[in-house]
Amino acid sequence: MAKRNIVWTRTADIQFIGILEYWVKKNKSTTYSKKLLELVSERTKEIARNPFVFKLTDFSNVRVASLGNFSIYYKIFDEEIIITAFWDNRQDSKKLLKILRNK
Repeated sequence: MAKRNIVWTRTADIQFIGILEYWVKKNKSTTYSKKLLELVSERTKEIARNPFVFKLTDFSNVRVASLGNFSIYYKIFDEEIIITAFWDNRQDSKKLLKILRNK
C-alpha cells in the first residue's frame, strides 16, 4: 500500500501551535519546542508509513500515537491520514472527549 498524505485539521493545528507557543513562553527559549516539533515530525512520518501500528481508540476509526506527555489522534482513509487532535495528556480529558466526538 502506498504511503498516505498527512493532513492536520484546523483544531489539531491550533492545539499543536498553542502547545509550542506555551513552551516557548514558559522556558523563555525555543529549544524544547524545536525538539517537540522534530519528534512530532518523525512520528507523523511513522504514522504515514505504518498507520495501523498505533492503538485503536474507543472512537470509530480513530487511532492514537503516543509521544510521552503528548498524543496524536488520527483517522485513516484510502488516500490520506487526518490528524484530528494533538493532545497534551496532562490536560482535562473531558475537553479531548468533546473534540473527538465532534470529528
